[in-house]
Amino acid sequence: MKKKTLIITSVLIMSTLLFSACQPLTPVASAPEDNPSSAEVSKTSVENVQNTEGDNMPKNENAEYQNEGDGHSQQGNGHSDEMESQTPSYAIGEISQAEADGLAFMREEEKLARDVYLTLYDQWGLRLFSNIAASEQTHTNAVKGLLETYEITDPVTDDTIGVFSNQDLQALNDQLVEMGSTSLVEALKVGVAIEEIDILDLIEYIEGTEEENIEWVYENLLAGSENHLRAFVSQLEAQTGETYVPQYLSQELYDSIISAENARGGNAGKGNGGNGGNGNGGNGRGGNGGGRGNK
Repeated sequence: MKKKTLIITSVLIMSTLLFSACQPLTPVASAPEDNPSSAEVSKTSVENVQNTEGDNMPKNENAEYQNEGDGHSQQGNGHSDEMESQTPSYAIGEISQAEADGLAFMREEEKLARDVYLTLYDQWGLRLFSNIAASEQTHTNAVKGLLETYEITDPVTDDTIGVFSNQDLQALNDQLVEMGSTSLVEALKVGVAIEEIDILDLIEYIEGTEEENIEWVYENLLAGSENHLRAFVSQLEAQTGETYVPQYLSQELYDSIISAENARGGNAGKGNGGNGGNGNGGNGRGGNGGGRGNK
């Protein structure tokens, strides 16, 4: 799984060298002052997901995207209404070391997404980055809630932006920020790549657990990442005028995600694989908020 996450660096480095030489872009205008700043989001209290009050997102985010003129046309920010309310009270069972390690890694992986987006927002002033960063704050909060539920040590001992306990993620964060700072197009490519990798990791973790509390959170995070992917791709294609080709997802899975409407998450029960909205090969994730099943 770590190979999947770290391979992003070599592909993005090549992309940066090839693309930035022929199409440099200037920063967009700064976002309105009412937008959440990096400092404001980093100070958000990290609470158990059962007590979370939502993504700290502007409630009329679709209108904001339309007014931004950034080519989204109502691409959502990826937060789930279900995650704004209390987590369902599933029974707490025993989990494996692999499940525990996955939760610890996902806690920092979601923080990485938040931190990179906040940094790129400061660099380019594109509101999309700060909006999605706020959603990522809710995601990392949700995983922290699971760590507390299953009495797993939280790897985030310092919630400062750009600081990680996992040294592989620390190096990845630094490289992604460097790449995304070269141009707005490269920053958007970083966003797309992070979401592609996140989707693959979440699918792997969902398949590796039967614990309903973990499944529920992961399914909501997956729905959010799919929304984020659509938003970043829409903006990237608007900037370049070119059709994006997935770097990590299969073309089939990518196409099904891009063509789907924004998901709201929740209702993560296993569904009929034959009705899977986003399938790849023999596996399909059933409709109604990302439930999944096998054909």
